[in-house]
Formats: sequence, C-alpha cells, structure tokens
Amino acid sequence: MKNVSRIIPCYAADTSGVCSALYELGGMTVVHDASGCNSTYATHDEPRWYDMQSMIFISALTELDAILGNDEKLIADVVSAAHDRRPRFIAVCGSPMPMMTGVDFDAAAAEIERRSGIRTLAMHTNGTHSYIAGASEALCRIAEEYTDNLPKTKEPSVNILGATPLDFGIGGTVDSLRLWLHEQGFSVISCFAMGDTLETLRKAASAHVNLVISQTGTAAAQYLYDVFGIPYVCGIPTGQQFPAAVADALKHAAADGQCRFPCAAGHSDEKGEIVVIGESIAAGSIAAELSVQTGKTARVICPLPFDPRCRNGAAESPASEEEIERDLTEHPPQIIAADPLYRFICPQQARLIEMPHFAFSGRCFDTRIPDLLHFDYSR
Repeated sequence: MKNVSRIIPCYAADTSGVCSALYELGGMTVVHDASGCNSTYATHDEPRWYDMQSMIFISALTELDAILGNDEKLIADVVSAAHDRRPRFIAVCGSPMPMMTGVDFDAAAAEIERRSGIRTLAMHTNGTHSYIAGASEALCRIAEEYTDNLPKTKEPSVNILGATPLDFGIGGTVDSLRLWLHEQGFSVISCFAMGDTLETLRKAASAHVNLVISQTGTAAAQYLYDVFGIPYVCGIPTGQQFPAAVADALKHAAADGQCRFPCAAGHSDEKGEIVVIGESIAAGSIAAELSVQTGKTARVICPLPFDPRCRNGAAESPASEEEIERDLTEHPPQIIAADPLYRFICPQQARLIEMPHFAFSGRCFDTRIPDLLHFDYSR
C-alpha cells in the first residue's frame, strides 16, 4: 500500500488548522464529529488550551444522526449554544463522517446565521487534508469578512500573516518577530492570528506590506493584495544572515508594491549537502540561512501543500514517508534540518538539526520548539 506512514506520524488535519487559526478571535468553532473527538482538535493540536479559553465545541454526531441525515440537531444545538455564549462569529467545519454522508455546510451555516443572527462561516474541512488547508481557509475568511477599507498609515507598517502554534508553538518566535519588525522601522498593525483581537485585524488594510511566515497565510495575503493592493513578502528572518534579505524585501515591497519570495532564493532542487524538511516558507528560510552559513547547497523537501513561488517554481516535492526515505537514501545529505521524529527515516551518517514542529510531533517536543529568530544552527 502506497503513501502510508509506517514510522513517522502524519501532520495535523485541516480541522485542527481551523481551530488553531480562529482560537483567539472570540468566535465559536463547532466541529461536526463524534463525541470525544474534541480532544483531537482542541488539546492534542492546541498548546494554548490549558492557559487560554476558547469556544471550541464538538457536535457529538451519532451514528444514527449520520445515517438519517439529521442536520437539524446540528443546527439547533449550535443556535442554542450561540444564544448562551454570544460569540463574535460562528465557524462550522467538518470531519470524515460528514464528508461521507454529504453534509451541506454552506446551507447549514446559512440556516444557523438566520436563526441566531450571528455571522456564521462554513469551513470546508473533512479531516483528510493537512492543517495548511484549514488554517488557510480560516484566515482568508477572516480577512474577507472583517477587514475594513482604511487609509494607509503615515509610517511604514506591516501585518504578520500565518502565525499559529501549529507552526511556531508558543516558544517566542512571533513575539521576537514583532520586536524585529519594530527594529526594522515597521509598526505591526495586526497578526493573523496570534496575540491580536478581531478589532485589531479589522485594521489590516492600513498596512503597507504583509509578511507571510507560513503557507497558512498566503490565501489571506493574496486576498489583501487583490482587494487592497497590499504586497506581501514570504519568509522568516531566521538566523544571522537571512534576516537582512527579509528586511530588504519588505522595504522594497512596501515601496514598489511588488510581492517578493526571499524564502525561495537561497536553495535549489539540486541534490546537495543540506536538506531541510518541513513547511515551505519556514523550510525555505532555514535552507537559505544554512546555505549562507555553510557555503553548501541546500534544498527543501516539503511534505505539505505549498506555493511554487516559495520553492523556486518547483511544483512537486517528495511528500509521503516512502518518497522522503527513498530520496534521502539515494541522495544522502550531510546535514538534515527537520523535526526530531524524522530521525527514524534519515541516513544515520547525516547530522540532524532538530527543529520540532508542533503540527507534526505535537507535544512530544513542545518545550524544545525554537525561537526561529534566535536559533543557533551551528549546534
């Protein structure tokens, strides 16, 4: 059987991406799934669960309701909970069972909104895609629904797009990024979606440029570019050398309105001495930094959905466990930067730079998730 993970885990699912992206915005997220599955979306994939409250609910879908198509129970329960909790908005998303029974989430959301009077968003998840798909849709819908058309600020300003604990944990990367942007002369208007409220995100259109730090932010970035003309830059200012390239791209993009992808500039698809495995923008940024530091060729293996512009136009990458293991065996690198759980399919002679990724290994290494802006790649 192909594309089966025998050794390494799979990445967090699209439903977890929705829950993570909307966690801090005051809405109510309802996952249409069986009772007990809330722990999968809200605790196993959510490090903020024990310290920060959020309205994430499960519909407690039963076998009989699924077979008989009893959507009224879902709609009535969501409306009742909304009347009690009074959320800023409601998001309804699916799991594998509603996908198989053909639940119409757009129709259900429309009916919930009609009865409750609260804006209700249908999220088209089914639990079979990665968190990239779910978080991307959620952040884009927030941008579409709540961004006000405001004039640009007088001073250079920026939005951060694609910030979720699934990619960055809660170990300080986003906080360090805010400080770094201030040092580069940019005021941060909003961060989609960590550390800010829905009221703050409404002001996103007043920024001069967007910094996309994860593939989960590219859909929102494209929307803000198409509607408000805000260019975006894809990259994370990690290490000692690469931050200068990101800062330069931000300043030029704010000046000329052109989007830039510095995360794609420092690596190639040539079989070189360094391999970075992970989400495309983070992995590309890390590869660029390692390439400069070592003077060696670096390439990226991205098992997740990605924008080809973030990978030098490459449209494909090894994605399954067997493909990645075969690639590393046939073209063994000297250095691999990846989540520690990739160790078990990496060549033994390669040096592994451990970069824990919460969306991949969850809480196994959550205390070791690095602040990417201050990570020491030489260790």
